[in-house]
Order: sequence, then C-alpha cells, then structure tokens
Amino acid sequence: MIILDYQDRRPLYEQVAEKFQMLILQGAIPAGEKIPSVRQLAVELSINPNTIQRAYMELEQAGLIYPVKGKGNFVADVEKIRRKRVEDYKTEMRRAVQKGLELGIQKEELLAVVSECCGEERYD
Repeated sequence: MIILDYQDRRPLYEQVAEKFQMLILQGAIPAGEKIPSVRQLAVELSINPNTIQRAYMELEQAGLIYPVKGKGNFVADVEKIRRKRVEDYKTEMRRAVQKGLELGIQKEELLAVVSECCGEERYD
C-alpha cells in the first residue's frame, strides 16, 4: 500500500501523507473506510510512530481523514475536495494556455503538448 523512498529528500511524514492523499483522491480508499492505526502502520513501515502521527495530522488538516475517539481514523467524503482541486487545476491550466497564446504559441502546438503529456503520440 505505502512504499517509502529513502532516497527522496522529503521527510518521511510528507511521503506517507502524499501517498495516502493520492490513494484517497483516486478512490482507492473509499470514504468511511478505516485506515491503519498509527502503531500498525509504523510497524509495517518500520518507522517511528510519531512520523505516522504527523502524516495523519496533515491529512486531517487537509480534510481527507477524520478521527473517531477510541476507533481510529477514517477516510472523509472527499468528493467536494476533489472537485475543488479539479477546478483549481483547470484554472491553472487556463492560465498556462493563456500565457502560451500570449507568447505566440499556436493552438495546434498547445494541443500537441497536451497530447504529449497524456502519452499520445505526436505526428508533426
């Protein structure tokens, strides 16, 4: 489920939080599902429980998980958060396209870049 990269310069808690965030937003961990306890995940990953606690705190602050006293942490309903992030992404993309147009890049070239980013072959 969670694989850490010890060559990565980012702190381990950031890596753990990012992996959970990705799994949650992609729907791999559905809303309402219990995530592993701090102790359980710390043992599984062979890292300090404080590291896991900090990652969970970040996820809670982002609204991705919520604690239930005595029961553990559960995945929140993140559809609203996901929709907001998609809208933010679209806004960012619009700005990038507008900047490209201002630089004189033609529509076809912009579309080719998007296709290339999506793994589609370009035929120039």
